[in-house]
Amino acid sequence: MSKAMKIAIVDDEKDMRQSIGQWLALSGFDTETFASAEDALKALTPDYPGIVISDIRMPGMDGMQFLRKLKGLDSSIPVIMITGHGDVPMAVEAMRIGAFDFLEKPFNPDRMTELAKKATASRRMTLDARVLRKELSDGTALMQKLIGASPVMERLREDILDLGQSDGHVLIEGETGTGKTLIAHALHAVSARASKRFVILSCSAFDEDSLNRRLFGPAQDDEPIPAMEEARGGTLVLEDIESLSAAQQSRLMTAINEQGTPSETRIIAICNLQEQDKTCESELRADLFYRLAALRLTAPPLRARGEDILTLFTSYSDQFADEYGCDAPKVSAQEAAQLLQAPWPGNVRQLINVAERAVLQSRRGSGTIASLLMSDTEEHAPTMTTEGKPLKEFVEAFERMLIDNTMRRHKGSIVSVMDELCLPRRTLNEKMAKYGLQRSDYL
Repeated sequence: MSKAMKIAIVDDEKDMRQSIGQWLALSGFDTETFASAEDALKALTPDYPGIVISDIRMPGMDGMQFLRKLKGLDSSIPVIMITGHGDVPMAVEAMRIGAFDFLEKPFNPDRMTELAKKATASRRMTLDARVLRKELSDGTALMQKLIGASPVMERLREDILDLGQSDGHVLIEGETGTGKTLIAHALHAVSARASKRFVILSCSAFDEDSLNRRLFGPAQDDEPIPAMEEARGGTLVLEDIESLSAAQQSRLMTAINEQGTPSETRIIAICNLQEQDKTCESELRADLFYRLAALRLTAPPLRARGEDILTLFTSYSDQFADEYGCDAPKVSAQEAAQLLQAPWPGNVRQLINVAERAVLQSRRGSGTIASLLMSDTEEHAPTMTTEGKPLKEFVEAFERMLIDNTMRRHKGSIVSVMDELCLPRRTLNEKMAKYGLQRSDYL
């Protein structure tokens, strides 16, 4: 759960800054106050996790000078200016410089809270985007998110590294919830374009006219620049490519031909078709399909990933347990078998939901994983797959999960794991080697 955003209140009048601080604290914000702009600048950083509310008229450095300093420190930090009755022209100038908004004294506290909520929401989006860009600049870190030791995941990671070095357009296919957008992120992150623009556009999120403007332009005054222009030199990801109309497919084909080679802008098309009688090839005009599908990747369904299912469930349930401040649920041998046999129509996205709900019901001391799987799948598919698996597979998958969980709980203490599982050291070492478990990963 996200932390409350901070609000730095800057005013030379003690009563004013205290009253603003108290009101916003009651509204759920984390406030801190400063008697001068100079003091505030000592505490504010380029990634300050919040916004600033500042008076315009202050001794020493006034609000306008302070605003310019803040914009030099971090141009995107939202600053709400407080003005006196005769300072409205100055406030307008502050808006021109980059202030988020202004409040004229005497102001309505509810209006201030409303502005603070909008400003902090904007700030949170900015900071989240920075974290994502930093993460995407490290291809190694991103590849680590593609968890799994199954053959299909090993092959997928190898394919991403190979295709990442190419400049050709890419088509990514796969069922819903299999992580196709994450694969697109990884392709960009391991490519020579990693430092260039990365733009994602959902083709199904707009009506036809809006999509034309957002993709090709010209954009209206209050709209971002067209995606084809925004992504120039980098990577453009087009989600739900199959939803493009015939006219839009024609315009896209023209745009691709005009740039000649992918060296200007690489397009990664994501196809989300679920109907059995339709394919991306059948929904796109032939020349566009073959241009986009020069290189192809398929995101494997979760049911084809074997014991990755248990690895993912353990990983996500641990994350949610940390978030909710409780212990992760213990998975029995029967429940491990149920997780492995479930059809997972919603794939990894569904598994994440099941892991979170399992943590929540474990915290309450009620419910079973089987009941969660039943409620998720009974309307769409049988609870278990009809494809049988050898008993040996279930036993080995559960054994690996059990050793892994115990090693996590004891932070790599071999003696503690031996005692709990009643295993001699040699047997434990052999099993850890068999399942690719390294003690150093738990320390």
